[in-house]
Amino acid sequence: MNITLRQLEVFLAVIDTQSTTRGAEKLALSQSAVSSALADLENQLGVQLFERAGKRLIVNENARLLFPRAQALLEQAQELENLFSSGRSMLRIGASTTIGNYLLPAVIARYREQFPGIQLELRVANSADIAEAVANFDVDIGFIEGPCHRMELESQLWRQDEMLLFCAASHPLAGKTVTAEQLAECQWILREAGSGTREVVEQLLLPRLHHLNLVMELGNSEAIKHAVSHSQTVSCLSKVVIEEQLESGRVALLQLENMERMMRPLYLIRHKQKHQSRSLQVFLDVEQQIAAGLKA
Repeated sequence: MNITLRQLEVFLAVIDTQSTTRGAEKLALSQSAVSSALADLENQLGVQLFERAGKRLIVNENARLLFPRAQALLEQAQELENLFSSGRSMLRIGASTTIGNYLLPAVIARYREQFPGIQLELRVANSADIAEAVANFDVDIGFIEGPCHRMELESQLWRQDEMLLFCAASHPLAGKTVTAEQLAECQWILREAGSGTREVVEQLLLPRLHHLNLVMELGNSEAIKHAVSHSQTVSCLSKVVIEEQLESGRVALLQLENMERMMRPLYLIRHKQKHQSRSLQVFLDVEQQIAAGLKA
């Protein structure tokens, strides 16, 4: 058997584009060269990697088994090249909106300062979308705002995050301790379904309130805090999101009677079959350094 890195590169390009024609365009090769490399790979492995449906190529179970291993081999080959050249490694990070906008910027800044030769791409979306991206190998690692139950992913506790109930400073209940009945009747603005913030609100508050008078859903925590500060609504967001508005007095906290602090775990997730590159390990080392400084 004599599988080449070029054959694996062609295989990954065809999976990404679902077409030998588009795969050839991506690699700047002729379509015949791509088709030949793919056929050679299948012959050497003794299996078919795609089901043919006209001009479409449909990934089968053999391709799904090969995909993470092929990707890992190419990443390791790139790391070898970078040891002896000026080539730049690429690291793709996925993060839910609260984490990506408020908690990771310091890590990214320190990382780029210490390792300017490594390129970093940050994708920010809700937790469900980040889990999907990690599962599809679209990002190398993900940070999400709730537990992940996908079998192909492994997760570990990353940090604890405090959630706060708040309203505009002009709201009649601003700064007060309220009953569950009062809070349930308030007009609510919440994150969209699928976000970690929405999930924790439903887990921690719905059992107490039984229902929420939801008047608006927004897909961005920034939009929510500004909407709340200019209306007679309430919401629940991470402490790190509303700290500036609290300090300026534009919003005020609400306290639900007999309710302890609302803490939620944040998780780091990765694919069980994903190769952990040197770039990724360096990023995690930098993150741990910053976390240790925060605890000190």
